[in-house]
Amino acid sequence: MISRAQHPDYETDTAPPHADDYIAPAPRVSVQAFCATVATATTVKAASEDRRLAKAHLSVHMGGIAAAIDAYHTAPTPNVIVLETESGSDFLAGLDELAAVCDAGTRVVVIGRADDKAPYRELVRRGVNDYVVGPVEVLDVVRSICGLFSASEAITVGRMIAVCGAKGGVGASTVAHNIAWAIARDVGLDSVVIDLDLAFGTASLDYNQDPVQGIANAVFQPERPDSALMERLLAKCTDHLSLLAAPVTLDQVYDFGADAFDAIFDTLRMTTPCIVLDVPHQWTAWTRRALIGADDILIVAEPDLANMRNTKNMMNTLKAARPNDRPPLYCLNQVGMTKRPEIEVRAFAKTIDSQPIATIPFDSKLFGTAANNGQMIAEIASNHRITKTFLQIAQRMTGRADTRVQRNSLLSPIIKKLRAVGARSKSASG
Repeated sequence: MISRAQHPDYETDTAPPHADDYIAPAPRVSVQAFCATVATATTVKAASEDRRLAKAHLSVHMGGIAAAIDAYHTAPTPNVIVLETESGSDFLAGLDELAAVCDAGTRVVVIGRADDKAPYRELVRRGVNDYVVGPVEVLDVVRSICGLFSASEAITVGRMIAVCGAKGGVGASTVAHNIAWAIARDVGLDSVVIDLDLAFGTASLDYNQDPVQGIANAVFQPERPDSALMERLLAKCTDHLSLLAAPVTLDQVYDFGADAFDAIFDTLRMTTPCIVLDVPHQWTAWTRRALIGADDILIVAEPDLANMRNTKNMMNTLKAARPNDRPPLYCLNQVGMTKRPEIEVRAFAKTIDSQPIATIPFDSKLFGTAANNGQMIAEIASNHRITKTFLQIAQRMTGRADTRVQRNSLLSPIIKKLRAVGARSKSASG
């Protein structure tokens, strides 16, 4: 099957994917690319460094399909072969020859040219899985390889959103928990909150949960956690929201390697549409990896000098590590605290070189009541502007509108007509 084919003979009304479209990470696979031009080889090499191909082993070779045929006469084929067509060559004959030395189950991606004469149906018949017209960009290569697995395996690949504070005590956990609540309740996505602050996490308190098991049972598991185990460890907060809670005990030290949480994230991605990571304010190998590996990042900051410096540093570092992703977003929290000198939003944004996606006002009574009661802001003040702000952030992070508003909007024209008829009847009778 050819996904997102852009062959000259292939007609489609679908617009080309935007660079910010969600691309699910590729699994641990081997990929070998055989390029005909240096430009394509350079692009594929750059794609190999993208975070979504971090688990894939991608090697780049020159020589096109002829080099591939020579190589596989004596070596086993990888999971994926990327081939660039050459002008004037009989590519279909080359594919036939490659099939004779290719292992069953190997997937083939072809980077073609606008003047390719190979018919689209013939490429499909010969087992080509994806066709992309060159010259290709980095995201074209990433999308093509990742799409082979996210589309064909018929499994849900969840979007991961990481929320982290620019400084300790800025309320990043509170923001993360309220955003997750809005994603589950208002946006309508089944979601899981993962409290990564194993020693001092507050998610179980904020959701009024007291789970006996949680993320520690998974991260200290000697074997790779599977979906059944993760399902047992999740505490159900609402019909659409679950929690992987932190143990919040100090009887051991929580030192982890960089990839300690990879298996947990991968397992949950297969079954959960949205995962919200509550990342503690620390800079370690695993927190950096969790942030870089997330699909979207939200930095929570207060309007002061230290937060401004840290936000700028974090955004610059994460942008550099994720050149093909949407830049990290940030919001300002606890704005307008009485008698506290603050940096104006305009000055803060000028230093960061981008606007905050939201400013959340300081309201000690509202947030204090919610924290002490183990409730979300929406539960105690459903129409408050802060509740609406959390919903707007949730929509921005997921790229989805409020499904409840959409359902109501379908009835709006009918209600409007009924009101108009009623108004006319009333004026006529008067």
